[in-house]
Amino acid sequence: MTQKTVLNEAHRALGARMVDFGGWDMPLHYGSQVEEHHQVRRDAGMFDVSHMTVVDLEGPRTREFLRSLVANSVDKLVKPGKALYTCMLNAQGGVIDDLIVYFLEQGGRHGDKFRLIVNAATRDKDLAWIEAQARAFDVNVTERSELAMIAVQGPNARERVLGLLDAAGAKAAGKLTRFSAAEAMTRDGTPLFVARTGYTGEDGFEIVVAQPHAVALWNGLLQAGVKPAGLGARDTLRLEAGMNLYGQDMDETVSPYEAALGWTVALDGGPESGPRAFIGREALERQHADGAPRQMVGLVMDDKGVLRHGQKVLTDAGEGEILSGTFSPTIGKAIAFARIPAGATGDVRVDIRGREVPVRLVKFPFVREGRVQDGV
Repeated sequence: MTQKTVLNEAHRALGARMVDFGGWDMPLHYGSQVEEHHQVRRDAGMFDVSHMTVVDLEGPRTREFLRSLVANSVDKLVKPGKALYTCMLNAQGGVIDDLIVYFLEQGGRHGDKFRLIVNAATRDKDLAWIEAQARAFDVNVTERSELAMIAVQGPNARERVLGLLDAAGAKAAGKLTRFSAAEAMTRDGTPLFVARTGYTGEDGFEIVVAQPHAVALWNGLLQAGVKPAGLGARDTLRLEAGMNLYGQDMDETVSPYEAALGWTVALDGGPESGPRAFIGREALERQHADGAPRQMVGLVMDDKGVLRHGQKVLTDAGEGEILSGTFSPTIGKAIAFARIPAGATGDVRVDIRGREVPVRLVKFPFVREGRVQDGV
């Protein structure tokens, strides 16, 4: 059965074209995917991301549990409110999911408290995995299904959100650095969890709110001049920003090193504890030492056409394939992620209906804060 977010009727009232996305009835666009894309790059747009799963963890050994569960080091999260991006791995080093970890509270009544935001399409397997691993640490795992989430992104996004908050909330949210969060209150007294994170390459906030207040918050943002954007623009924006989509750019057969996420792996160890024994570490240590057999690269096609998922990529090191591909509204050309064999690539081509079309290897992100990056 298709699930609906609490904002479903609000999307339909705005004329959204709705589609099935991982079992959720979600807006693809509200009339023009390209206009919504440019709105986020140039001003401010908002996305309903209430289908994402919010999971709270609590217990005296919660930090110890997270040191084992994820590949990045939660020991970087010293102050409450800080967050990091990381991957949760299987024993073979494959990515079960990518997620954000927030440090909420230190030494609370039941111990340290953390929050995870995980992908909607992987909810069931993620929860089962987290709960199974948490038992050995006596960590309480609570899915917060009563919460909704709205992402507000763009160069003017933070200003628009701050205008809806009371004085204390605006001060707290206004001080947030990247990848941090704070409790805040709207001017009408609605409590919010405001995080300065996103999935578009633009600045902004992701706002967690209790479902009964979500429609009012959405409408307040509309009145403040923030326009809605759907899944279509979200996908083109995140690809321009060089951000992976789980299930398309990585999965349980792909390691972080093969997904250009080596920067999220911390092969660390404290002076007293020794190397941190996280799940998948041994496999990653081998790839770190020997090199991953595959690499993820960015492609730009100067010819007309669109790069699409599944197309064959031809290199001197062997064949690969397009992962995420789209026409970039900001650049005006087709861009893509591809996974290809490690090694010297030579001239790279993509097989498009039997025709070998030349493409350029480029570093990503392709676009950062509205600006096309050098070399793209």
